[in-house]
Amino acid sequence: MRTIRSLLWVGSGDGLSQSGMTEAPELDITWVPDLAEALLLPRVRFDGILLEAGRPEEVEKALDRLERFAPRGATLISLSNDFAASADGLVEAGAGAVLLVEPNRPGTGFVSEINETLDAIHDRRRTSRPIADTRTATGDSKSPDIEPDELPSPDDAPRVVSTSRAMQEVSRLVDLAASSPSTVLITGETGVGKEVIARELHGRAARGEEPFVAINCAAFPESLLESELFGHTKGAFTGADRAKPGLFEAAGCGTLFLDEIAEIGLPLQAKLLRVLQEREIRPVGSTESRPAHCRIIAATNRLLAGEVKSGHFREDLFYRLNVFPIRIPPLRERRRDIIPLARYFLALHGPREGKLGCHLSLATNHLLEGYGWPGNVRELENEILRMLMLTPSGELITPGRLSPKLVEILEPVAHGARPDESLREALERVEAWMIRRALANNDGRKTRTARKLGLTREGLYKKLKRLRIE
Repeated sequence: MRTIRSLLWVGSGDGLSQSGMTEAPELDITWVPDLAEALLLPRVRFDGILLEAGRPEEVEKALDRLERFAPRGATLISLSNDFAASADGLVEAGAGAVLLVEPNRPGTGFVSEINETLDAIHDRRRTSRPIADTRTATGDSKSPDIEPDELPSPDDAPRVVSTSRAMQEVSRLVDLAASSPSTVLITGETGVGKEVIARELHGRAARGEEPFVAINCAAFPESLLESELFGHTKGAFTGADRAKPGLFEAAGCGTLFLDEIAEIGLPLQAKLLRVLQEREIRPVGSTESRPAHCRIIAATNRLLAGEVKSGHFREDLFYRLNVFPIRIPPLRERRRDIIPLARYFLALHGPREGKLGCHLSLATNHLLEGYGWPGNVRELENEILRMLMLTPSGELITPGRLSPKLVEILEPVAHGARPDESLREALERVEAWMIRRALANNDGRKTRTARKLGLTREGLYKKLKRLRIE
């Protein structure tokens, strides 16, 4: 598969659309209508620049000014065939190549010509001795100023960032729950942001100034978890050399967030049930109960109703916790939130990583939105951190800096992208490519391949016959 390359197109939007460049999966295009707009861009390094020139005289003036955007010799000139005689002179003036086109029409083979030219420039640069950049820093090369108020503080807790209708409904439920002291059960897949929602709920409630105490119930063995929650007296067990208050007391009149509540064993579930019923706790080793004033917010990535049916979770405790349920949808069900979240994480982690002024390219946005995000918001945050580590400060984040799992979709798209095919034919080509790859990855074993693809064996055989796959 060809490496994804970033290209700055300077010139007519009509020429860009006629060329078919925006549909080429291996090119990440940034378009500006003229040189003045290009010079207003933040400091960005492109793999190549295509200058759509009307006359040769315009090119010589522009080459020096565009040099800061791409490596030397990576500026391509799109020029009408009428000026073919000027091509050699423009190359001598510093252009990497001159691409001659029919007047006002780049032609259907223009994308291939661009790719081949960029490949040649890349190979030439790789085999030649690198040229040191001796330019001094100027105002043009500085990263754009960012207002401090626009950046999240490093000390800020993660906040809810959403524009999707699904998360607007979650926000509405949070507002309703904030006005009540009742127990709330937050459900959702791993990484969707259950603790973020719990903190948001606590902050909007009247007790928002009180403590917010969180504990991951899966991180403690049963014996220690009881002591963490309820506290213990001196001498309650070996090593208890002094009394210790539990998290119920530490939360005071605030909120206690019990994450991964489904991991609690049945004996401790019974004790937690009593706390919810009687609003009092008994420290380990004590014979006296103490009042519990905090609000309980529980969270789990499991279906508690199913855990009840399997006998792993008490039914009465489930109903006590499930007073006000809030389900957080996975990221794949709220794709409109992906880019706002990505930009938020760029603003949050950019200063910490020393990477101010980094921006996502349009193609990068599309790939982020198209990925399934099985790890949800947490996975997206980690991806942004990885991209920041690979991107110099102030530069454009292009698809080449994404993880392989995000850009692998470009390979079947490239296999199916033919201008002379119908949509059905293109989809069949992609489907055939994916089936062949799955067969190769499973040593040609059709039963295993069908299972990996989510098909029955008979269904796979029908597709093999229809797509003429041997």
